[in-house]
Amino acid sequence: MSDGVTLSDDMNSYIKGFDRSQTLLLPDVLDKYVAEENEARFIDAFVDSLNLDELGFTHSQLNEEGRPPYDPADMLKLFIWGYLNQTRSSRKLERECYRNLEVIWLMKKLTPDFKTIADFRKDNVDCIKGVFKEFVKLCMGLDLYGAKYIAIDGVKLKAVNSTDRNFNQKNLCYRLRMIDEKVSRYIGEMEKRDREEAENEAAGGLEGKIKNIMRCKEEYAELLRKLKESKQNEVSLTDPESRLMKNRGRIEPCYNSHVAVDDKNHLIVDYNVTNAPADNCQLSAVAKTAKETLGAKRIDAGADKGFFNFMEIKECVDNGITPYVPEQSRYGVGLVKKTGVPTREFSSDKFVYDKETDTHVCPAGKRLEFAYLDYAHEKTMRVYHTDACFCCPFFLTRCTRNKKGRTVWRWMHMEVVEEMRERLRLEPWKLEARKSIVEHPFGTMKRAFNQGYLLLKGLRKVTGEVGFTMLAYNMRRAINVLGAGALKSWVRA
Repeated sequence: MSDGVTLSDDMNSYIKGFDRSQTLLLPDVLDKYVAEENEARFIDAFVDSLNLDELGFTHSQLNEEGRPPYDPADMLKLFIWGYLNQTRSSRKLERECYRNLEVIWLMKKLTPDFKTIADFRKDNVDCIKGVFKEFVKLCMGLDLYGAKYIAIDGVKLKAVNSTDRNFNQKNLCYRLRMIDEKVSRYIGEMEKRDREEAENEAAGGLEGKIKNIMRCKEEYAELLRKLKESKQNEVSLTDPESRLMKNRGRIEPCYNSHVAVDDKNHLIVDYNVTNAPADNCQLSAVAKTAKETLGAKRIDAGADKGFFNFMEIKECVDNGITPYVPEQSRYGVGLVKKTGVPTREFSSDKFVYDKETDTHVCPAGKRLEFAYLDYAHEKTMRVYHTDACFCCPFFLTRCTRNKKGRTVWRWMHMEVVEEMRERLRLEPWKLEARKSIVEHPFGTMKRAFNQGYLLLKGLRKVTGEVGFTMLAYNMRRAINVLGAGALKSWVRA
């Protein structure tokens, strides 16, 4: 007998297992069922090191009256283990408490029901960010963060809301119009059957259909009224705070989560969750919280062109963050696309700014001088103009069709964007490295963890759920780098 199996003398037979009726000598204590290097032991040590009362967990202080609750530390251990092992459902976690030796050891044979497990997550969603930050502090103490360069990106997570349960004014008006057409058609059929003395049952069937359709019409009309009153673009019925976003080539109700990932070990520094589909207003908020978490005086931050925003870039620079964000091309959209004027040779980026003279030089060699200040797109703009357009051979043909001549707008703080362009030209590797850094967590979450979709509803609860996912990713990454045993020893030191 070797390694729990019986080897037969016959070389052609299979390896055989134990006889199920045979008495086995199992370990006499529960602690021997889990190896010293098992990640469950690290989870146990890490949670025990936390002050759950300061983090705000419910039942962290016992009441003198009433039935004793489960220890929030035990429930937190259960959820962390679950998110690390692709088991997020409260019903599945309940089953694991009965059959999984790691969970039995971690929970000390406690078996809370699924409702208790679900309520713990629901009631403590605001505390998960604090647990995440405590783990980041632990990793900083182990020198797992470089604190020099962070990559920022966003990921769409599917909400608990189908596309059919999401409406905007356009599709509500379309549905109301279709209902009116159906009602008219059914009424016409009923009148026709009355004239032909059709059977009462058939007429009754049409009347029932009309009642159902009219009930739907009332619901859609009420939704349309609320949309107009709230001045919102859409409404979701299952999860009212979710919004339509482009996710993996499809348009579906989602939430948008942004992360800042350190380049040293691809560990997440900070994250946020929003229901805004666009990323262009998130750069400075994510970068500033990441810089504060790392305790760095200055830090470099890379992001894709979806994060490009003049005000966000200036906000980063003012707070000691050096941004590396490619600029979005504005050529070939709107009026330019329809008319073809100005041509590519005379697009706004071809007008070279001369800082010494505070003028712009056009591709034809003419100078546009400062004319006045204006305010547009929430920015103070310097407007440049010249009278030389009227004698230029490209006027009204290739440069502009404006009879007053060509006008160039320049943001007052445009130098921060020009400095960033120069950085991108001199250090292209920083932008190239961004994708390999920040896409690693997203791939792990969606593929290895199967957590590209959400289980909770509402922005507040979703933020807590995403916090568990981010914490699980960081733990998995740290365990892969150092090992669960080394992390456990550091926590208990």
